[in-house]
Amino acid sequence: MDRSWLSAAEEALLLVPGPTPVPGRVLRAQARAMMNHRAPAFRKLLRAVTDGLQWCFGTASDPLILTASGTGGLEAALVNTLSPGDRVLAVISGAFGQRFADIAAAYGAVVDRLEVPWGQAADVAAVAERLDGSQQAVLCTLNETSTGVVNPVQQIAALCRERGPLCLVDAISGLMATPLEVDAWGVDVAVAGSQKAFMIPPGLCFVTMSDRAWQAQRTATMPRFYFDLAAAAKTLAKGENPWTPAVSLVYALFDALEVIEDEGPAAMLARHARLRDGVRAGLRSLGLRLLAADDVASPAVTAVFPPDGLPADELRKHLRERYRCELAGGQGPLKGALMRVGHLGYVQEPAILQGVALLAQALADHGRPVDAAAALQAAREAMSG
Repeated sequence: MDRSWLSAAEEALLLVPGPTPVPGRVLRAQARAMMNHRAPAFRKLLRAVTDGLQWCFGTASDPLILTASGTGGLEAALVNTLSPGDRVLAVISGAFGQRFADIAAAYGAVVDRLEVPWGQAADVAAVAERLDGSQQAVLCTLNETSTGVVNPVQQIAALCRERGPLCLVDAISGLMATPLEVDAWGVDVAVAGSQKAFMIPPGLCFVTMSDRAWQAQRTATMPRFYFDLAAAAKTLAKGENPWTPAVSLVYALFDALEVIEDEGPAAMLARHARLRDGVRAGLRSLGLRLLAADDVASPAVTAVFPPDGLPADELRKHLRERYRCELAGGQGPLKGALMRVGHLGYVQEPAILQGVALLAQALADHGRPVDAAAALQAAREAMSG
């Protein structure tokens, strides 16, 4: 069986917004012998990772661990707090805000869509204007991965507390890369994913519920079974999951949380901010145009346009095939129009410099004169500031 393509993919410089690179010790953790997920040892493991997730989210409540992608967590957030016919205000600033809204509509919610131009952050005043007392929830995205924009979730959550609706937050790609304090900000439901800043493979998502969210859960009637968070909370009290968990990924989470603890959450956030600044400085020095403005730019991912006349996907393919550097493409109306450079999770400054250098070479290969040395110097200076 030909495995050359697999080896090439494994050796690539992975600069996408998920799945992100995995530390060696976290990869090795998944090779531990399988254990009984109803045994005392797993109960200790589940308690340990739940405690670790508490300080990641900034909450005194127990985050619930589901074996699913982040989208499963979004579905759980909705079906556990809403009933068919409930009105929600969806703040949509990109593809993932759109997905959150679409899940709500699929389960029978009446969705008011506040469309934000792609590349811009939500306007809190516009959210306030659209709230009329009839909405049961506001859906918002902390880090809009499709555009590289951070939304003002803290202010939106405060507005929800003032006006009454629940604040449901997609923090899948944002948590641990972008500030989020669930309890201090008054966020009712927050969802994060394993394959982003948590530095483990895809397959787990994490959901927090406030007291207000649990109160809504008791009367919510959207259908749920696998994503029943009351069942998850009940079994967690016994040190178990309601269904068979991805044990190997929980092993990985245990080690990843130790990596995060060793670095420190504040230092981790600061590193992501430095990487963002380095990427943006390097790309600008190459003469490339960025989608998001500096004041709303994501510490997790940067969206960048190729030079005029050079298709983004052609440039990405060249980077992949010739230099083994993997960037993400555009989504929705930006599909084929731009590239996205991921800089979250287990990514350090050398990877950013390598990515800038390879992109400079790829541009030169396409006849676009660039000063690679100046771009690298700009990135270095931005990351050292």
